[in-house]
Amino acid sequence: MSTLKRKASSTSLSSDTKKPKANGSIASFFGSSPKPAGKSDSAASTPTVKFDKEKWVASLSAEQRKLLELEINTLDESWLAHLKDDVTSREFLELKKFLDRETAAGKKWFPPKEDIYSWSRHTKFNNVKVVILGQDPYHNVNQAHGMAFSVRPPTVHPPSLRNMFIALKKDYPSFVTPPKNDGLLTPWADRGVLMLNTCLTVRAHEANSHANRGWEKFTQRVIDLVAQKRTRGVVFMAWGTPAGKRVMKVNKQAHLVLQSVHPSPLSASRGYFDCGHYKKSNEWLVSRYGKDAEIDWALVKGNSTLPDQAAEASDDKPTTGEGIPVVNPDVAEAKPAQNGVKEIKKQEGDEFGDLDVDSDEEAALQEAMKKADEEEAAKR
Repeated sequence: MSTLKRKASSTSLSSDTKKPKANGSIASFFGSSPKPAGKSDSAASTPTVKFDKEKWVASLSAEQRKLLELEINTLDESWLAHLKDDVTSREFLELKKFLDRETAAGKKWFPPKEDIYSWSRHTKFNNVKVVILGQDPYHNVNQAHGMAFSVRPPTVHPPSLRNMFIALKKDYPSFVTPPKNDGLLTPWADRGVLMLNTCLTVRAHEANSHANRGWEKFTQRVIDLVAQKRTRGVVFMAWGTPAGKRVMKVNKQAHLVLQSVHPSPLSASRGYFDCGHYKKSNEWLVSRYGKDAEIDWALVKGNSTLPDQAAEASDDKPTTGEGIPVVNPDVAEAKPAQNGVKEIKKQEGDEFGDLDVDSDEEAALQEAMKKADEEEAAKR
């Protein structure tokens, strides 16, 4: 009789509900079990920790439920399971009250509310392979949508994003640069690239206007969670001094930390174009987890940076996916990257009327770098 009980117990543990083995295969690490070719990675949406969201929401006070309505409805459950105590902290609730006051005062802020946590929905906790750290969200119309460096069409590529594409093209010559009015990076997010800003909101046309209100602690917690829970390792890309400070405590034996100057025209020429981070991240992921872990950095339909798929498409003349011949970004964009903001504005024209996209981004970056230097000097 006891033998039968032992067999039944063994059968139960081997069922589909069995939790992935800690530090097991790449499939369990990236939040899914082995699946037939062509199947989606749907299992990645299930939290690895036991979390009863309905019960948690019921435990909140009426005020907490009101203040955290956005987190309850739009922060992906795979992240909320880990961040539930952080969002109920006094500091975070004060942050939410501040945003409510901004709205009540008629102050417009970005990104749209429903997009603040889009990074969590496109890159679920179990699926993070690479983390790219940004700073302040873009603060002009139709730019910020919850992912660092990414912009929605028809916004022209901001200068830092333009330089990212140049560096990517150097790593992967097969990469096709998207049309200049399409800088949407959600395909990367869906493939496991977490693009996270230091602050998640900003007042319209006012760089760093929501800094030091509580977002910094929250996003640092997100970074720390990835570093602490993903014990087999992920890649962190930290560009510029502020981002470098965010990964100082990351265990470099467990993770790959890639650092360089920022892709902004202010600093990109000092080493960013040749940093090789896109290729280095893939080489490390493949060595760690096998070929299936490699990131396809392509953004244009029909294009791929994966060796096998890129070879298949090499016979065709690359286009943007809309029949537009591809211009070599190393030639077309090297000049504005080297000559700075004025040259960029001259080439692109003023497509946003009074909205000075390029100079605003540079001003925000300069302010962040100045602040980082002052903090460093104060510690000494």
